[in-house]
Amino acid sequence: MASCVSTPPSVNKAWIYREHGETAHVLKFETNVAVPQIKEDQVLIKVVAAALNPIDAKRVLGVFRATDTAPPIVPGYDVAGVVVKLGSKASKFNIGDEVYGDINEEGSINLKKFGTLAEYTAAEERLLALKPKNLSFVEAASLPAAIETAYEGLKRVGLSAGQSILVLGGAGGCGTHVIQLAKHVFGASRVAATASTKKLDLLRSLGADLAIDYTRENVEDLPEKFDVVYDAVGQSDKAVKAVKEGGRVVTLIGPITPPASMFVLTSTGSILEKLKPYLESGKVKPVIDPTGPYPFSKTIDAFTYLQTSRATGKVVVYPIP
Repeated sequence: MASCVSTPPSVNKAWIYREHGETAHVLKFETNVAVPQIKEDQVLIKVVAAALNPIDAKRVLGVFRATDTAPPIVPGYDVAGVVVKLGSKASKFNIGDEVYGDINEEGSINLKKFGTLAEYTAAEERLLALKPKNLSFVEAASLPAAIETAYEGLKRVGLSAGQSILVLGGAGGCGTHVIQLAKHVFGASRVAATASTKKLDLLRSLGADLAIDYTRENVEDLPEKFDVVYDAVGQSDKAVKAVKEGGRVVTLIGPITPPASMFVLTSTGSILEKLKPYLESGKVKPVIDPTGPYPFSKTIDAFTYLQTSRATGKVVVYPIP
């Protein structure tokens, strides 16, 4: 990676959109985009890999217009790369450090105009963590938004050791981590999760005690009820019927059926630091969709696939030039 720590250029290759719409129509590859200027608490990162999230596609569509900055915008939340420049008050990392993180701190507000689908991007150092040495850049890039969301949701519902949990959407980017964190970090005694028929073995390999084929079974009709239900697919109406009396339901996508609650992630590198031992030991593993990683030149193809909602784990773009 020696080439990544040389003096950064003044211009960037990046994917950028200048109006809202479908990614295939408005997202364009440009080779003369200015490298972002870093603030005093930021670092400049030479991007090696970036992951896509459903929120990226929603942002391009203009779903967050009310709280978003105006185009032109370089999309992208998740990044793994190498620090090449430090802000005047940045002291957490050194030039040459391999880092990863979700660079948009508040989910859908105060979004960065310059995201991660570029050669270089800037991020506050508090949002980043050192990349676990056993993970590739592709694996690291797949983690931040998904694993932080999984962790934060489990904290919010207070999952504790010995409790049971049902995960709706267990094979998706977030769901694959909810299963693993519930089992190996929070100490759940029983983990159930839903997926389509061909993904049931994956759920079991991640730690699910009960893998439910949602094409054949309705979770709301299960005789077993759960202490916690984590809805990663927007089915809180079903989730609340699968929880025990007095249990707790968290959902990521509205509309919300009470008593389910919804939250928006506040990104922080501290969660990644807390989970580092589990990642380095292999107890918690990245899950990369087998169609990828996608070359940087095929970023639109990656978005198109992401928007089918059939991805297993995360869709990653690599290598960034």
